[in-house]
Amino acid sequence: MRVTVSISVLADHPELSGPVFDMPSSWPEFMRHDPIGGLYYGNVTDRFAEHVLVAREDDGSVVAVAFSVPFVRDGDALPPNGWDHVIRSGLVASLDGLEPNAVSAVEIAVRPDRQGTGLSGRMLEAMRENAARRGFAELLAPVRPNGKDDVHEPMPEYAARVREDGLPVDPWLRVHVRAGGRIVAVAPRSMVIPGTLAEWREWTGLPFDRTGPVVVPRALTPVHCSVEQDMAVYVEPNVWVVHRTGA
Repeated sequence: MRVTVSISVLADHPELSGPVFDMPSSWPEFMRHDPIGGLYYGNVTDRFAEHVLVAREDDGSVVAVAFSVPFVRDGDALPPNGWDHVIRSGLVASLDGLEPNAVSAVEIAVRPDRQGTGLSGRMLEAMRENAARRGFAELLAPVRPNGKDDVHEPMPEYAARVREDGLPVDPWLRVHVRAGGRIVAVAPRSMVIPGTLAEWREWTGLPFDRTGPVVVPRALTPVHCSVEQDMAVYVEPNVWVVHRTGA
């Protein structure tokens, strides 16, 4: 089923800021506690609204959001700390009045009851078109492969796996490749989420009572737990995908 929606830039409709952040999300709780993420989402309305796209149904309800960030790219190499890097670099550029020379996707979120309707692909297309309108020749994306269910499989191996038709086995990577994206590299520490053991217990419902790797549902790699230090750290690898925009 193709959902009928209109897609707008948040800067043109600042009144949608509330509904955007009130939209239900399917992200696991621990993913909401990346310390770098707050730097972006806390500044979206004031600094990055021209790079946020909002999809609404005919009744005005928000059903999908696509977040991106302009940043300063240093050379041609894609940073190993993908998601965290583009957010930090984008905020520094905004604070210091620097001219961004690149733009990266941050997140595409679809309301849970509208997932599986093709909205994610449409939001990706809209994000690429928005990047082109703003003069960027490429849209970069540190992609979180949401189909990876073996936390012990190295990300480079998983990202390289393809079906018989040559498309990635991962559903979200497949959306990007079908849209013309090119898988370029792995960002091995794209997102780092530290927390006390009490915090990780609250986020996951797991005991976190032994030192060593902990398998957490919907995590892409094990969480590193240290009972002696009363902390655990999740280091998530993502996959760099590059889209040409035609700009």
